[in-house]
Amino acid sequence: MIFIDLEHKRPTDADIPGWVPWTQDQWDTWLATSKQLVVSLAALEAEGGRAARNALIDKNKPHWDALKPWLLALSGGKCWFSEVRELYSHYDVEHFRPKKAAKALDGAERDGYWWLAFDYMNFRLCGNVGNRKKGGWFPLKRGSLCSTYGEPCEESESRYLLDPVDDDDVSLIAFDEEGKVIPVPGASDWEQERVNVTVQRLKLNEHVPLAEERRKVWQKVDALIDDFFAAKAKCSTGNNPAAKAKLLEVRSRVREMTQRSAELSAVARWCIQVRNEPQLSRLVA
Repeated sequence: MIFIDLEHKRPTDADIPGWVPWTQDQWDTWLATSKQLVVSLAALEAEGGRAARNALIDKNKPHWDALKPWLLALSGGKCWFSEVRELYSHYDVEHFRPKKAAKALDGAERDGYWWLAFDYMNFRLCGNVGNRKKGGWFPLKRGSLCSTYGEPCEESESRYLLDPVDDDDVSLIAFDEEGKVIPVPGASDWEQERVNVTVQRLKLNEHVPLAEERRKVWQKVDALIDDFFAAKAKCSTGNNPAAKAKLLEVRSRVREMTQRSAELSAVARWCIQVRNEPQLSRLVA
């Protein structure tokens, strides 16, 4: 999972690599359309026309899909949940809070967050391996407040699903040397439960090619760290051009694997963190 600072990003931003910024008029038009669509949805909801309301949401899928290239650019082309480009299949613009129906842990359904169907702050970029299994899954902790159109309180919900736009949620994710996602050491029981149910629902460990690629990244970084210390030891005894060249090569490779745009950079960073060597912190991009 990769942190995306969605709150402070806009399609009009000119500093997003790989993105041709929208004009302010384009963005204002998109927002105005979203606002009008929610007004229409609210009118249908008030009339009891839930089927018509949901049909209107489906009909306007191209509206949120227009932001898919921007959402892709924000993550360097990576899925926000799996942090890979191709191994997690094609990308969907995923609604973090489900737009038509929301499922609890036991499968029971409540009405969805239809008023957020066209709110870009509810959009996430997710490979469809995980998104198809997630569906409308959005359980809340027993006793949690539950947001409604009349009384919105999304920020007060105690949700299970980890969110890539929440830096605290992303920090709960760790990895082991076998490529599995695990809760970060020291996580509370509730935090561990959130990590475990999110991993299960999004197939973050179950999808074998993804776990295998994480394992390979871990092994590569682990080997580079060993090379780093071996070359460092040789340099400490005096001038050694070959060892110095190896150090430069290792530093370059590790920085390449830990830079934000690299696939599974979080795994590479975690491997370095687990080694707990102060000298290694300078290797991270």
